[in-house]
Amino acid sequence: MIQKWWAVVAGAALLLLQSAGMAAVNAPPNQISKESAACIKCHKNRTPGIVEEWSKGRHAGKFVGCYECHKAEPGDPDAFPHQTRKKALRHTQISIIVSPKDCANCHEKQAKEFGDSHHSAAGRILGSMDNLLAEVVEGNLEMKTEGNPDGESAAVVNGCWQCHGTVVKVLKDPDTGKPTGALDPSTWPNTGMGRFNPDGSHGSCTACHSRHRFSLVVARQPETCGKCHMGPDHPQREIYKESKHGIAFRSLHDEMNMDARNWVVGKHYSAAPTCATCHMSATRNQEVTHDVGLRISWTNRPAVSIRPELTDAKLGLPGADVKWDVRRENMKDVCYACHSETFVDNFYVQYDSLIELYNNKFGIPGMALKAAAAPLLKPIKFSNELDFIWFEIWHHEGRRARHGASMMGPDWTHWHGTYEVGKHFYAEYIPELQKLAKENLESEDPTKQEAAKKLEALIDDVLNDRFVIKDKDGNPVMVTDQDGNEVELVSRGHKWYIDKMDPEEKAFRQKEIQEFNQRYGSAAKETSTAFGK
Repeated sequence: MIQKWWAVVAGAALLLLQSAGMAAVNAPPNQISKESAACIKCHKNRTPGIVEEWSKGRHAGKFVGCYECHKAEPGDPDAFPHQTRKKALRHTQISIIVSPKDCANCHEKQAKEFGDSHHSAAGRILGSMDNLLAEVVEGNLEMKTEGNPDGESAAVVNGCWQCHGTVVKVLKDPDTGKPTGALDPSTWPNTGMGRFNPDGSHGSCTACHSRHRFSLVVARQPETCGKCHMGPDHPQREIYKESKHGIAFRSLHDEMNMDARNWVVGKHYSAAPTCATCHMSATRNQEVTHDVGLRISWTNRPAVSIRPELTDAKLGLPGADVKWDVRRENMKDVCYACHSETFVDNFYVQYDSLIELYNNKFGIPGMALKAAAAPLLKPIKFSNELDFIWFEIWHHEGRRARHGASMMGPDWTHWHGTYEVGKHFYAEYIPELQKLAKENLESEDPTKQEAAKKLEALIDDVLNDRFVIKDKDGNPVMVTDQDGNEVELVSRGHKWYIDKMDPEEKAFRQKEIQEFNQRYGSAAKETSTAFGK
């Protein structure tokens, strides 16, 4: 059952008593507090937009004002006295950041779910390959600030950290060494989803619930998710726009009931789903969740797609105990509000097949080839052309294909996805690997000579459809062939490149084209000789 606001407020006092050290008030107010009234009086002149937005939100209607959220305790790392010459604010301290720990004083369930989710862990990208690009390849250490005197990359500050979050640094008084409450400009402003806050919490509720109105409409709007989920490496916003879901949303937006407190698909609206509908919002059988991974059955971020419980385990998240098939049933429950079981089941057959195609034809062999090439490359990441070629194949193009299929965006799946993967795998990646092997076969270094031989043999296995797919323990994956025999799963579909396509397959494909042209005309005649005369 969806929690009512007044029920949350009624229980907040007890929650607050259990939350020693947190910011915010000790009890929910029944009128605007004298502290908040003082804040409002001043900020009506200083920052009138903030006050105006707050006054239009639910917080104002429930007497939750500035002080109720920004109140801090003297020992808090980012606490500071503010406008203490005002009588109502004497002996009070505030903090600039309102963290998930603060929001949990009233929104305990939501904060707990968020804390268990991938969103709250988004800041861990700070040690990843993506961050290396922005820190080193794209950046330098010329952005020097009081909190970062050794310098930081302006590319990472303005780019990666604004979505993923940063480690917020509180400045200290140079004389006393005590925190001043002021925040270093290299780390604030920042509403990154996985921000490391001074109070020890991770995350930013305002990444979705933008301040100071904290509007449900804004949080449910696809563009809110699109602030981060867009671009060449994860274009969910663009895919949604192309999909029939996105088309329906834009066309029938006025029927979406976006500001409703209760918002159950198939009950309170039916025009279209948004990102929130599928990943977070209530259904007829599920409550709202702030753990956005509990309805996802593939993790498509890595070079090879894996099941989400594996990534949750790696991050130490509770979702490690929630298997992918349970999550899929959660998502299917959303789909059933508008689609039949047959439609939904068939969609997942299509989606899973695309993931298997990418993984087995490109992702797994591509990783093995890159590992085999490593002894022949310069050791510094991204100092080799091959590093960029492979990175863009999986990180950009491969993700686009997989994300496109997951959200029914055909153009993103094909032209922006698998086409680009295939083009760069065969026209750039394989030739560069072959060149690397050839250059080192006659190396004076016997180690490189041996590595070149292994790489050449591996390329040959891949192109001749002999590369065996193995599980995480290194054992061959076994599948049942059309004759009912158990055989090793191999990466198939490469032999066309070396003009060794199986004659039966070539004949089958040629026959399909001829039959199509006979039935529908010669619209496709340009492809009729693709497999020979």
